[in-house]
Amino acid sequence: MPSYSAPLRDMSFVLFDLLDVERELAALPRHAGLDRATIEAVLAEAARFASEVIQPLNLIGDREGCTWHGDGVVTAPPGFREAYRQFVEAGWPALSCSEEFGGQGLPLVVNNRCYEMWNSANQAWLMYAGLSHSAYECLVAFGTDEQKATYLPKIVSGEWTGTMCLTEAHCGTDLGLLKTKAEPRGDGSYAITGSKIFISAGEHDLADNILHMVLARLPDAPAGTKGISLFLVPKFLPDADGRPGVRNTLQAGSIEHKMGIHGNATCVMNFDGATGWPVGEPHKGLAAMFVMMNSARLGVGMQSLGQAEVAYQNAAAYAKDRLQGRAAAGAQRPEKPADPIIVHPDVRRMLLTARAYVEGGRALAAWVALLIDREHGHPDPAVRAESAELVAFLTPIVKAFLTDNGWETTTLCQQVLGGHGYIGEWGMDQFVRDARINMIYEGTNGIQALDLLGRKVLADRGAKFAVFARHVETFLQENAAREDLREFTGPLATLLADTVALTRELGARVPQDANELGAAAVPYLRICGHLAFAWLWARMAAIAIDRQDDAFHAAKLATARFHFAWLLPETAQRFAEARAGAAVLMALPEDAF
Repeated sequence: MPSYSAPLRDMSFVLFDLLDVERELAALPRHAGLDRATIEAVLAEAARFASEVIQPLNLIGDREGCTWHGDGVVTAPPGFREAYRQFVEAGWPALSCSEEFGGQGLPLVVNNRCYEMWNSANQAWLMYAGLSHSAYECLVAFGTDEQKATYLPKIVSGEWTGTMCLTEAHCGTDLGLLKTKAEPRGDGSYAITGSKIFISAGEHDLADNILHMVLARLPDAPAGTKGISLFLVPKFLPDADGRPGVRNTLQAGSIEHKMGIHGNATCVMNFDGATGWPVGEPHKGLAAMFVMMNSARLGVGMQSLGQAEVAYQNAAAYAKDRLQGRAAAGAQRPEKPADPIIVHPDVRRMLLTARAYVEGGRALAAWVALLIDREHGHPDPAVRAESAELVAFLTPIVKAFLTDNGWETTTLCQQVLGGHGYIGEWGMDQFVRDARINMIYEGTNGIQALDLLGRKVLADRGAKFAVFARHVETFLQENAAREDLREFTGPLATLLADTVALTRELGARVPQDANELGAAAVPYLRICGHLAFAWLWARMAAIAIDRQDDAFHAAKLATARFHFAWLLPETAQRFAEARAGAAVLMALPEDAF
């Protein structure tokens, strides 16, 4: 049976030593009074909820799954509803929501650390609440005053949950092909008709109402993505007192039978003239939905970070306990019949890969969350603007790089257990299966790479990339005289210079051949992800060098050295791939495949 213990010590290191969030938050008026003691108390309680309430349900959710009873009725696995009630009663859904709508007003950087823990404990369970926060952000940005008054307090309290209804069976990522219709009724509402697939938490018995954010076309909509509008379609229509009233004409047609996340109801949702109301302007639904999607993409990165952490914990515990073979240099536990497998270099390679990706991912995810807090709360418009540029650049990296790494980490951790990693009672197979979806949904990682290179880098001639590069350059300049950091700053400076050069090369090549964008995008994203990790690991190493007289900082420094020696060299291959060009990919005729 797998276990989970929240990495609170490392979270504190990232928040207070690396990111100095107490000082950062003091510059934001809405968070100026928040101190370290309060943040750590919140995280400790979130850790307790993770380990005591929802982690014990993770294996149950995987084995039992959800049940579709026909007539659109879906029930979650045993214990999920009761755990969600505790979640709501404790006020967790309101943690980082605005006090204007009943929230607690804490910063997102704190909320995201809670979400990491809850994802480690039970990703499928958390998905019932996860998209609700994305729906909250969408309505805050684009909802009418009436919609905000009616729906936001219920979302914030957790009484009602939210979904994101985008794709359809025939269109996948190409939302310009969607067919769902929205017919005006003359009273401000619309009749929504169509079917949506792959809707996480589309139907369940955890909350009193479910608010579906649905993309659809108006009768006069132009073709393609410019003709898409967004609608709020509740499962139950609110009555005059704001309570769930008449059942809307929508239901779950089925639930998907999936590789993983069995504890979450992934539904086919059928809308049969269901009543909905527009969110944002007509034909500009994607702009509103992208607020929700970008929030969800950062959330998906957190899902893989959570899976990677819990897989690492269980693999490390197993490696220290499992006796098999003798160390190459001689017996390390001569009193035992064999040495623990952690003495073997290849086992250490797998564990250190997992550890480096987890701790680097935690640092990046926390920094992006802090940037979002700055984007929305800093009094200086220049700081807000720079933070927004950085968030736009880093969002596809968080989604794709962290989920790629999460998949590699969970499979490596499964490998550490050998044959037992393939046996259900150890739980490692669930971590692998649950992590796999994260590379696919909310835009596949290939789509994220195209977004990064095409929209976030080349479209503005590298301006967003330059903002990030200046942060790396500043660190390098500030530490140029530190000989004890040379093993980190030297490779980091080289990687930065090489990435700048590659960006310029692609800026010249892509206008000449559009296929060059698609050919270079994935390796380019991997390079940028490694650049971000290398910068953060160099910064963490600088802190650890000054404090390595204790075990925690000594381990941090050792992991930083492993990252630079073993993981960063991947970039050499990625540079070669990005420069290989599209011709070799496009040369084989279609009928030869």
